[in-house]
Amino acid sequence: MKPWDVIVVGGGNAALCAALSARESGASVLLLESAPKEWRGGNSQHTRNIRCMHDGPQDVLVDSYPEEEYWQDLLKVTGGKTNEQLARLTIRDSAQCRDWMRRHGVHFQKPLSGTLHLARTNAFFMGGGKALVNAYYRSAARLGVEIRYDTPIHTLELIDGQFVAAHTAQGERITAHACVLAAGGFESNLPWMREAWGEVNGEWPADQFLIRGTRFNTGTLIDFMQRAGADMIGDPSQSHCVAIDARAPLYDGGICTRVDCVSLGVMLNRHGERFYDEGEDFWPKRYAIWGRLVALQTGQVAYSIIDSKAVGRFMPAVFPGAKAQTLPELAHMVGLPVDTFMQSIDQYNQACR
Repeated sequence: MKPWDVIVVGGGNAALCAALSARESGASVLLLESAPKEWRGGNSQHTRNIRCMHDGPQDVLVDSYPEEEYWQDLLKVTGGKTNEQLARLTIRDSAQCRDWMRRHGVHFQKPLSGTLHLARTNAFFMGGGKALVNAYYRSAARLGVEIRYDTPIHTLELIDGQFVAAHTAQGERITAHACVLAAGGFESNLPWMREAWGEVNGEWPADQFLIRGTRFNTGTLIDFMQRAGADMIGDPSQSHCVAIDARAPLYDGGICTRVDCVSLGVMLNRHGERFYDEGEDFWPKRYAIWGRLVALQTGQVAYSIIDSKAVGRFMPAVFPGAKAQTLPELAHMVGLPVDTFMQSIDQYNQACR
């Protein structure tokens, strides 16, 4: 069999966009997804929108979200740890990509209740991330991209730094003129996560992690390429790390497990103490820092305390929260020290006044 023009390793948004673009350019394309068909799509199946730069109202987006504001938001959430050239390239292209996405069957909708504060910055996928990846898979099949599921790639064959072939876990050798690696990170590889995060205050935070996304991002090819001498970029402990409900499953809990009320109340650790400014900035620009903040607390657990006025102003999680008529009763119910709990709440309320 003659070599493919392009092999794409991975099955999420990045892999599908690469496969579709290569096929549109006339290349023969084979996409290799490690997951079974029912779990295809990587973390993209759990997403729900795309953040878009725009200089004025556009279909489902209101007002404007200019490049510089987008860039400053990115700087804040990463603490300045980002590549400006690549970031600005991505930001600028975000203004143009939706027409291409629509051509491949993706539909957009206005934000629903609980997400209205994102109407200026984010375009929502109708049907969420699962609908997004399903649309791309349908388009890929229609254009003639060959797709194989349950096909993890364990090693690559390289000669003088040039790609020759991919080797599957089942022992098959697949040749191609080019290979795109879009197989995700390593967040579902918990031993590697433990190594990357290390020990903090006598604890290993990663031992308590729950992975909101796919179980198939094991980092096999990141490890292979690193050993092969590829240049690595970024901090392995950095990630899109959000606060999720501690009752969520180990993998694939998705966005419905996210705790979205953080900025509307007070966050306390298991000692009953506040540990960060919940209202530092508007929630859509800060939610991605809270997983890391909680991970650095004792036991990697925190509690979001809200009052009745906040109910209905955020996207509710799939798990119900604890409710009580008084704050001391609530502290006792969730197992926090009542005196410290009350002191933290009183100090917060006095500061607000």
